[in-house]
Amino acid sequence: MTIQTSLQLFTIKEQLEADLEGTLSAVAARGFTAVEPYDFVRRAEPLAAALSAAGLTAPSGHAFLASESFVNPDGSGTTIPVPTPDVVFAAAKVLGMDTVIDPYTEPARWESIAQIEETARLLNAAAEIGATVGVRVGYHNHAHELEAVFDGVTGLEVLAGLLDERVVLEVDLYWVARGGVDPVALLQRLGDRVIAVHAKDGTLDPALAGAYPPADQVAAGEGSVPLVEAIAAAPALELAIVEFDHYEGDLFDAIERSRVFLDEKVAG
Repeated sequence: MTIQTSLQLFTIKEQLEADLEGTLSAVAARGFTAVEPYDFVRRAEPLAAALSAAGLTAPSGHAFLASESFVNPDGSGTTIPVPTPDVVFAAAKVLGMDTVIDPYTEPARWESIAQIEETARLLNAAAEIGATVGVRVGYHNHAHELEAVFDGVTGLEVLAGLLDERVVLEVDLYWVARGGVDPVALLQRLGDRVIAVHAKDGTLDPALAGAYPPADQVAAGEGSVPLVEAIAAAPALELAIVEFDHYEGDLFDAIERSRVFLDEKVAG
């Protein structure tokens, strides 16, 4: 199966807010043909127009499907309501998106099997709705789903065992490593469930990685995360997605270096 390189647009969130069209044109100029939008419901129409003008597609996107309110990137909850799954999927169709991935659930929801069962129930219900309009549902991990362990099994793997077969996984390889789990072995265990990865790299230096956003992230192939080996362990992989939570240097240079590495090592 061909693996397509993409870019999670959260990486360039500030630039997008300042200049949607110009920023997406800059992404295309760096050699990308696909992106993964976030927070796309509120701006589906202008985003679709800007993507088309830049020659970009959005095969996947991030939207909350298993939370009633918005969750901040640092894991803290809010009281800001999120759109219902049917509204999310309608926006996805505007963008030509066929997979919507829940980006995050609060760490406090990974303290018991019962909590994970409830998350699985919500994702399965969303998948049922998505199936009626041709949109696939997935889940994206951070570190806490791996740090939660039940009888020797990570929380993410517990979730995978509870999901409807139509629900897929997008594994963030950096956060897996940060959670103390071998990304290669994890993807081997998860098998065909994984259709996308965030091919995110970092030095994993505890002195830099401890806070949010982490300060150790580097261009793909320049850190300690075994990206190529992990991707090779995912037999059903469709998307290898570049993402940075934070980067101190030239961000567009870093995303282009990441794309070149992935295109050379794993795409196609």
